Amino acid sequence: MSTPAITVAEATVHYGHVLALDRACLTLEPGRICGLVGMNGSGKSTLFKTIMGIVTPDSGRVSINGESPAKARRAGLLGYVPQSEDVDWDFPVSVREVVMMGRFGHMGPLRIRRRADREAVDLALERVELTDFADRQIGQLSGGQKKRAFVARGIAQGARILLLDEPFAGVDKRSEATIVRLLKELAATGVTVLVSTHDLHALPDLADEAVLLMRRVLLHDSPAEVLRPDNLALVFGLDLTGTAGGGDAA
Repeated sequence: MSTPAITVAEATVHYGHVLALDRACLTLEPGRICGLVGMNGSGKSTLFKTIMGIVTPDSGRVSINGESPAKARRAGLLGYVPQSEDVDWDFPVSVREVVMMGRFGHMGPLRIRRRADREAVDLALERVELTDFADRQIGQLSGGQKKRAFVARGIAQGARILLLDEPFAGVDKRSEATIVRLLKELAATGVTVLVSTHDLHALPDLADEAVLLMRRVLLHDSPAEVLRPDNLALVFGLDLTGTAGGGDAA
């Protein structure tokens, strides 16, 4: 049997007296796309940070391909597409430079850019359809283009695990379709994708499986099973009968 791409075992995280994750358990196999569903404050961003090793759980453990998150991060295995509000869009950096950041782990301590690095960035920009925007300041892009730039960073990096935190929020339909297509192409090559989303309508077409989170994993099953109204009500506390795909529920 292959080693799971992501293993979260009984992970508990507090921020002061606030419980953010409560014995959360999650196992994802290579080459799978998993949708992460939960209301604001359910622990989705904390789960991402715990998987990346940015947050150390109070108890429990996390492994990436059988290794620690820190080791996986140093090896360039983990790629991350953050929420828009977590990025300083005024920072004077171009789209190409943002994507080149994904290559830092392949460079020496002086970060001298080789031909292979430039080619990887050019290919990633082409795949996300941003070649013509490569020299623009990152904040000048539309919401969807910004998300695609960070997906390109993960592609250039050669990440084997991609974590996307609300990648479809404020995104135009073209960008959403481009991102979904790319994620499916990457999964077909063995990349594991964990994506949080409020767009429940799109979940069945995007994901192979889905997780319902409310500080702990309440359900890990097919998108169809997770989107059943009685299951969504476990998290949202609403009568969602007839509106299981409602994009505003999360």
